[in-house]
Amino acid sequence: MSRLLPAILLTLLLAACAGRPVRTEGALPPLRLSPASLQGTLALQQQLHFRFGRAERDLDALLEADAGQVQLLVQAMGQTGFRVQWDGQDLQEQRAAWLPKQVRADRVLDDLQFALWPTAAIAAVLTDGWQVVDDGRVRRLQRGGVEALRLQRNDDGSLQLDNRVEGYSLTIRSVPTGDQAP
Repeated sequence: MSRLLPAILLTLLLAACAGRPVRTEGALPPLRLSPASLQGTLALQQQLHFRFGRAERDLDALLEADAGQVQLLVQAMGQTGFRVQWDGQDLQEQRAAWLPKQVRADRVLDDLQFALWPTAAIAAVLTDGWQVVDDGRVRRLQRGGVEALRLQRNDDGSLQLDNRVEGYSLTIRSVPTGDQAP
């Protein structure tokens, strides 16, 4: 079983080279939104379903965020892959030795913030011609009219994130934990 874990997470590194990436003249802009810009708190258990090319993988995550920090724990088959803490200035990561270096904490944080933070907070940090457009159902990050990142809010409460630059998609199913206020 422990040999299977590295294989599962190794496939995450394929996210950067699978699919058909779009040209946006460079990588996605880093968001690095302050925890306070969330304007609330989160305490969620999440099921993450990654799809890159023909490969699909499931991971579990625990997310907690408040005005002071964001904490994320990602597991595969009960074993911790990494822990991320972000206080608005320093990104700290603890990772398992078997986790490929291509699985980047900064990208995970950016995906999380793009999916869950207010649109205005995202728009406030964008530069170099990037813009975020959100109609309440679909959020798009685009540059020069080319969609690079798309978030679809589904009727069942799940979120579908499509990263067209790095060639992967992520379905997020969240369940509030008992710690979250209504």
